[in-house]
Amino acid sequence: MPSRNTFHANIKKLYLFSFLKMSLFPMAIITLFWKDQIGLSLTQILLLQGIFSVAMVIMEYPSGYLSDRIGYRSALNFASLLGIIGWGLYSFAGSFTEVLVAEIILGISLSFISGTDSALLYESLKAEAEEHTYARHEGRMNGLGQIGEACGAIFAGLLYAAAPLLPFMIQVVVWGLALLLTRTLIEPARQLKTPASHVVEAWLSTRYALIENRRLCYTIFLNLVLGMASFYPVWLIQPYMQDGGVPLVWFGPIWAVANLSVALFALASYRSHLKLGDRRMVVLFVLLIVTGYLGLGLYGGLWGFLFYYLLTSMRGLRGPMLLNYAQQEIPSANRAGILSLQSLVFRLSFVCTGPLVGILADKVGVQQTFLLLCVAFAMLLPPLAWLFLRHMAMERMHG
Repeated sequence: MPSRNTFHANIKKLYLFSFLKMSLFPMAIITLFWKDQIGLSLTQILLLQGIFSVAMVIMEYPSGYLSDRIGYRSALNFASLLGIIGWGLYSFAGSFTEVLVAEIILGISLSFISGTDSALLYESLKAEAEEHTYARHEGRMNGLGQIGEACGAIFAGLLYAAAPLLPFMIQVVVWGLALLLTRTLIEPARQLKTPASHVVEAWLSTRYALIENRRLCYTIFLNLVLGMASFYPVWLIQPYMQDGGVPLVWFGPIWAVANLSVALFALASYRSHLKLGDRRMVVLFVLLIVTGYLGLGLYGGLWGFLFYYLLTSMRGLRGPMLLNYAQQEIPSANRAGILSLQSLVFRLSFVCTGPLVGILADKVGVQQTFLLLCVAFAMLLPPLAWLFLRHMAMERMHG
C-alpha cells in the first residue's frame, strides 16, 4: 500500500509536470510561424484554433471519463506520448492541412491532461487528509506552469530567428522528459463503482454539474467567461504587437513576462482570496478585464501591449480560486470527468466565437477588435458575477 510520503512525492512530481507541459517554446512565435512560414491569414489561424478546440471538445469529456476509469497515471502517460508525436509533426508541416493534423493530435493530448492532473493532485492530497490545502497547491502548480512557459518563451524570438523549426524540435525533447516523469506517478486508491451504462453515468454527471448543483454550475460559467477573456488575446497579441512596431526580439521576453505575471498572481491567489473575499476578488476580475481590453483598444503603438498584463494577472488570480470551489462540489468517482466537462464548455464556446473574432480582426484590425470585445465583456460579466456571488451567499446562509 502506498505510503503518505509517496503521495507527497506525487504532489512534487505534479509541480514538475506542470512546469514541463507549459514549457512551450513555440508559443511566443507560433502566430508569426503560421503567418510567415505557413502563409495563414488571421481568419485561418482562429479557424485552426477553433478546429483544435473541436478536437478537444470531442475528446474532452470522454478523456476525463476514461481517466477516472483507467487511472490518472495512464492517462498522463498517453497524453505525453501524443505530445511528442504532435510537436514532432511540425518538423514536416508546410500547409494548413499538415498543421491541422499536428494541432488535432496536440488537442487530444491536452484533453487527456485537462482535469486529470488537477484530479490527481486533489486525490493525492485527499489521501493525506490535506484536501483543504488544495487551492494553495493548485496555485503553485499553475504558477510553476506559467514559469515554465516563461522559460520557454524568453529565447523564443532568438531561436525562431536562428531557425524557425528549432523551437518545435526542443518541444519534442520537453515532452519526452514529461513522459519519463509521468511513468513514476502513483495512483491513489479511490472508491469506484461500475455503472450499468457508461453513457447514462456520463449524462448523470453532466446533469449534476450543469443543472442540479447550482453552485457548481455558476462557478463553471463564471470561469468560462473569465477564461474566454484571457484566451482571445493569446492569439491576437502577437499581430497586435507586430502592427504596433514591436521588434521581433522583444516577443520572447514580452511573452515570458506575461507568463511570469500569470505565475506570480496564481501563487498569490490563495492569500489574496483570504484577504479580499469572494466579492472583492470577482469585482477585481471584472475591472482588470475591462481596463485591459480598453487600454489595448485605445492606445496601441509600441507600448500598448502593457495592458495585456492586466489580463494575464486576472488569469493567474481566478484559476486557483474558482477551481477550488469546483473541486469541493465534485465527487471523487467523477472528478476528472467533471473537470474535463468544464473545459469542454470552454472549448465549445471558443469553437463558436473564435473564428468570428478572427474574421473581425482581419476586417477591422486587431486594435479595434480589442475595443469591441471590451464592450462585450463589460455587458456580459456584471450580471454573471452577480449571479455567482448571490448564489455563493445563499449557499453560506443555508450551509
